[in-house]
Amino acid sequence: MATEAPPPRNGTETVHDPASPTTEQFIEVQEGAEFGELRRTYRSFAFPLTLAFIAWYLLYVLLSNYAGDFMGTKLFGNVNVALVLGLGQFATTFLIAWLYSRHAANRLDPRAEAIKHRMEGDA
Repeated sequence: MATEAPPPRNGTETVHDPASPTTEQFIEVQEGAEFGELRRTYRSFAFPLTLAFIAWYLLYVLLSNYAGDFMGTKLFGNVNVALVLGLGQFATTFLIAWLYSRHAANRLDPRAEAIKHRMEGDA
């Protein structure tokens, strides 16, 4: 997250803005239930999709290496199974990115904003 605060003037000088949270406040929020729920919501989406995509990718690599006859099967014209599965890798990547952006906008960002406003004293 970007901050609006200007950087210190030199490397040894630290300026503490009374409105900015302290280290202790950050630790308190990090150990709190609301932040834990935010982290769980992120992980419950990201980890399963990451594992599924890695498995899908490894399946493609293994099929390419050990099932050459299957991957070379022509579906129509010069389009074979390997080409369709390879293009499916790209499609899956974009699908996951789109799903994550929706998930983040609907479930992660509102919770993160609430925590941020509370930390900055806006709420």
